[in-house]
Amino acid sequence: MLPADPAHAHCQALEQAVAAFRRQHTAQVTAWGERLAEALRAGGRLLAAGNGGSAAQAQHLTAELVGRYQGERRPYSAIALHADTSAVTAIGNDYGFADLYARQVAAHGRRGDVLLLLSTSGRSENLVNAALAGREAGVRVWALTGPAPNPLAAAADAALCVAADTTATVQEVHLVAVHLLCEAFDAAQEPAEDLLSATAPLPAVEAPLGAAEGGGPPRL
Repeated sequence: MLPADPAHAHCQALEQAVAAFRRQHTAQVTAWGERLAEALRAGGRLLAAGNGGSAAQAQHLTAELVGRYQGERRPYSAIALHADTSAVTAIGNDYGFADLYARQVAAHGRRGDVLLLLSTSGRSENLVNAALAGREAGVRVWALTGPAPNPLAAAADAALCVAADTTATVQEVHLVAVHLLCEAFDAAQEPAEDLLSATAPLPAVEAPLGAAEGGGPPRL
């Protein structure tokens, strides 16, 4: 009997996990995108965090909101908490890894903000502590995790738990969730207003004092 092809097995597991996600969670992730659009249009911000590959996906999401996902729209405030290396290393050194994100959430989180925490296991202490800090600060806390039950899902206001057997598959489905969140976010925009805001020309800059009217060098 020939050994199973690892690539085939990996793709098959991913197909099954994506199919389950499509059946169980597309309505939830669409609702998250719509609620996030409401929160950010009202002046809130998205705070996002994870560890390892989940940190990269958190930063991927914030980049899509500050930049753009597909269509043109205004930029929105979104911060990946692990990306500030000076804060991360200072907090980790002075307070410990368990408080890495909770302290930043306490510093930056305000009512009306959304905190999205990504963890393939749902058991990372620093993310559970961040969820508790967020709820104490009045921030809406969402968790994107692996199989339920897990501590992070329990600590969040709402959780989307991916049922898959391996970390790799969970993380790949998380990327699908991030992209669907961005699609729902963009669909909830007001196209005319946001396009105008995104493409409006920058205000004219006054010439420095003493500059010649013809655009020459300033007179000394």
